[in-house]
Amino acid sequence: MRQAGEPRPQPAGDWAVCPRCREMIYGPRLARNLRVCPGCGHHHRLTAPERIAQLFDEGSTELLALPVWSGDPLRFTDTKPYAERLEAARTATGLDEAVVLARGTLGAHPVLAAVMDFRFLGGSLGTAVGELITLAAERALSERVPLLIVTASGGARMQEGALSLMQMAKTAQALGDLDRAGILTVSLITDPTYGGVAASFATLCDVIVAEPGARMGFAGPRVIAQTIRQELPEGFQTAEHLLEHGLVDTIRPRAELRETLTRLLAAGSRRIRPDGSPPPAEYSLIRDPGRLPDADVRDTVRRARHLGRPTTLDYIGRLCTGFEELHGDRIGGECPSIVGGPACLDGVPVMVIGTQKGHTVKELRERNFGMATPAGYRKSARLLRMAGKLGLPVITFVDTPGAYPGVEAEEQGQAVVIAENIRLMATLPVPVITLVSGEGGSGGALALAVADRVLVCSHSIYSVISPEGCAAILWNDPAMAPEAAEALRIDAGALLRLGIADAVVTEPAQGAHSDPDLAADHVHAALTSVLAELRALSAAELVAERHARFRAFGAVESFISATEEAMQS
Repeated sequence: MRQAGEPRPQPAGDWAVCPRCREMIYGPRLARNLRVCPGCGHHHRLTAPERIAQLFDEGSTELLALPVWSGDPLRFTDTKPYAERLEAARTATGLDEAVVLARGTLGAHPVLAAVMDFRFLGGSLGTAVGELITLAAERALSERVPLLIVTASGGARMQEGALSLMQMAKTAQALGDLDRAGILTVSLITDPTYGGVAASFATLCDVIVAEPGARMGFAGPRVIAQTIRQELPEGFQTAEHLLEHGLVDTIRPRAELRETLTRLLAAGSRRIRPDGSPPPAEYSLIRDPGRLPDADVRDTVRRARHLGRPTTLDYIGRLCTGFEELHGDRIGGECPSIVGGPACLDGVPVMVIGTQKGHTVKELRERNFGMATPAGYRKSARLLRMAGKLGLPVITFVDTPGAYPGVEAEEQGQAVVIAENIRLMATLPVPVITLVSGEGGSGGALALAVADRVLVCSHSIYSVISPEGCAAILWNDPAMAPEAAEALRIDAGALLRLGIADAVVTEPAQGAHSDPDLAADHVHAALTSVLAELRALSAAELVAERHARFRAFGAVESFISATEEAMQS
């Protein structure tokens, strides 16, 4: 793999040499393949104009020539004067600076882009680059369109001294303004992205997409090796390494970037369903406990845990379009037990988040049986904050026996992250709907269920503890789990009578696993109906009513009435 300072491969006539596999590639073929090696998949660097041409809709692009000063503030000279270096870079690239700004559409969605070009002094972050990124953010703010930043940089521009350093704060400030205004920001990480760029605008966007093999870090491998003599692991700082450690949301090959970015931009557009009318929900949504048949709680527990039961990803696949799964907690962790990302439900952009189990023993193990670690709850909190910023309704799916209780989870603050998730959900200024689709276990479930409306599937359960755990603690006998399940009132009917659930979503008679498509139809009707109700409320009304909903649990009046009704049943 070539290092950050190496030039892009030069064609010999109509041929080029891939720097990774060293194979000769026919130039026109490489161009047709978006400058990706057809043999090894290596993503060759693109110029800013090439990148813009690949991403933007044809005929939509307008290059923005915004005035910036790009001079020699320190009168710096190393082996040659900085002014000469600047002039040589301008001559070689045809660019004024290392960033090109463009306005246009991507997948028919308006977007403003700031695209870096590594050819211009290694894409280094100087005063002009910081000014252009800031101007792009300010223009996105004034036009209220999403901002896309494509990064390619070796780090700070040393020839501008501390003035270069100040650009990190300046650009971070500009992205903060977009956060407060609720405008989507997306970062596309290309190889390489280092130093001040990585430690500012590249990693401050709502979503971070990376090309395969792209490297990103604060200090480059050579700096680390020379400074502290530390041996670096293979693949260190590559996109794949970053995804594993929760530092980027997703990796997409160049051929898939337009489709991925289109889905993300759709989430920032807040489009309304064309006809505005949800499908009828009368047949699938029950609010009156009297309409529910008597349930055998033991049978309900068995069905709630059935391996064939639809998972969060199953429901998302059947109900939503344009789902883009996002990964990572951005501080070093990724948990596969919680999945989430933006999607569209009947044309309405939403944020979907849920616990994920699986249908096989292998998948259950890979997903930790749906028991989330602290990284999972930090990831969900990041997505919840993103939803609040962009004004996206939140839909959460809960199917977990509980949060992961291991030693590492405790050391990483499992109790703290659950508490913070609960507090965050309580104040989100957007509609929040929770569907308990299988098991709702303890605080690990509640961390995704502080909602305006809590729906439970008719063969699901929701409890402070599992029946087995309750039996072991109170009866000192795990075999008493069936009796504990009855006593805990964990079935849908009891949850509705107690006010824990706002409504029950009907399932096929034998359970959702017996007909997943029909189960998804019922969930779809229920969610769209409830979402239509909630979208009519203001942010202040949503937060106030959510506060009142949870404030009432345990208050004398509500406690007596709910308990009496539950006991009478």
